[in-house]
Amino acid sequence: MEINVNRYLELLIKENEKQNLVSRKAGREELIGHVEDSLKLLDFYKIKDKKVIDIGSGAGFPALLLAIYCPDAMFTLVESDLKKSNFLIQAVGELGLKNVRVLRERAEILGQNPLYRAHYDICTSRAVAALNVLLEYGLPLLELEGRLFLWKGKNYAAEIAQAEQALTVFKARVEDVCLYSLLEEKDRAIVVVKKEAPTPQKYPRRVGIPAKRPI
Repeated sequence: MEINVNRYLELLIKENEKQNLVSRKAGREELIGHVEDSLKLLDFYKIKDKKVIDIGSGAGFPALLLAIYCPDAMFTLVESDLKKSNFLIQAVGELGLKNVRVLRERAEILGQNPLYRAHYDICTSRAVAALNVLLEYGLPLLELEGRLFLWKGKNYAAEIAQAEQALTVFKARVEDVCLYSLLEEKDRAIVVVKKEAPTPQKYPRRVGIPAKRPI
């Protein structure tokens, strides 16, 4: 595992010097912090044998790291940005990960595609959008009783309150809030949302609308 993580970090640092995958100021220690943050989920939940879709995978946090540590789970990484999706494809190949595929697509498109809609046990997302927006991105992709795992900072409680209407519309509920500290940052959280009924067919709305006009 550690060999793969170290190799991943080497790939990321090298590629980040050519193109801005993460902050160009991010050194190895900061990137290790992102790795630790990504893996915090495993302190709270087991995801063995699950089908996982990750929205806005970026440079691979959290889903590529979770895939390294959970070879028995199947991961779909969704990233619409060309340079980031190309990096993910490169990393998956060089790390020899057989349990990962990368899709260069928007979540709104996948959520209306019968091949992906209501197909996954788990949806993850880190540092992508507000919670009420992520509900519209992620819940359509989940099977009934599937779960969203959403990485949030110290404002997690305000985001949950802001998402009250969206939770009602999408027939979901906040099942848990997994609190932890990371380095000097306290009050980090993984918000766990459970899907309790099928998502109305009109959701997700077309590309760009969930972010522009959140429920």
